[in-house]
Amino acid sequence: MTTRRDILDWCDHTLQTRLFQDYAPNGLQVEGCDEVAKIITAVTASRAAIDYAAGQGADMLLVHHGMFWKNEPITITGWKKQRIATLLQHQINLAGYHLPLDAHPELGNNACLAKRMGWQTDYACGEQNLLHIGRPDQVETLSYWAGELMQKLGRAPVVVGDEAMQIKKIAWCTGGAQGFFQTAIDEGVDAFVTGEISEAQYHLANETGVAFISAGHHATERYGVRALGQALAQAFDVSVHFFDEQNPA
Repeated sequence: MTTRRDILDWCDHTLQTRLFQDYAPNGLQVEGCDEVAKIITAVTASRAAIDYAAGQGADMLLVHHGMFWKNEPITITGWKKQRIATLLQHQINLAGYHLPLDAHPELGNNACLAKRMGWQTDYACGEQNLLHIGRPDQVETLSYWAGELMQKLGRAPVVVGDEAMQIKKIAWCTGGAQGFFQTAIDEGVDAFVTGEISEAQYHLANETGVAFISAGHHATERYGVRALGQALAQAFDVSVHFFDEQNPA
């Protein structure tokens, strides 16, 4: 028998949640049944993911993007009511791990993206050490790496920069980390990869000569929660399945 507490304690210890200042609670967000035999993992606690977990008879939905974000209305109405009502009806535990899952050196989104792309992390820096600085496994052009991202993540990236430039030093942070671009520039990289781009980064890339690649928030963050689920399946007698969505953002 595996209990909810077993799963949560393992995740808190493994991901070192106490070390992070986050924008949403890490750990249990909606309480369900006490015992856990089946876990569904997903990037986001969307209605689609919750409905899928209910249809699969899951005891826990484990996500990267949970609910109850700062600066979000606290009332449980509308779409939030519908999500929570389904979780409670089916006694599904909702657990979310945000920045701790981005940062973990093996299971984290940044580590998993690097492994998928063949990038070597030299060090981490920036806010809560979320920005990774490293080297690709081979020196190729910006155009080449844009193509590799499209092939391996299944989404065409937005690329700003000279496509013929050679990428020798690279920075990355998955998700919505476009605000880290200046820090990446200050670290002397040739290119920065994240999930989203805002208007200002276009100009900054053109004026500094550092390439900016927006590879998709969802697309860059599929792999951490999947790796976390696989690790749980090895640590406990639980069934774990990953639910994906075709989210272009």
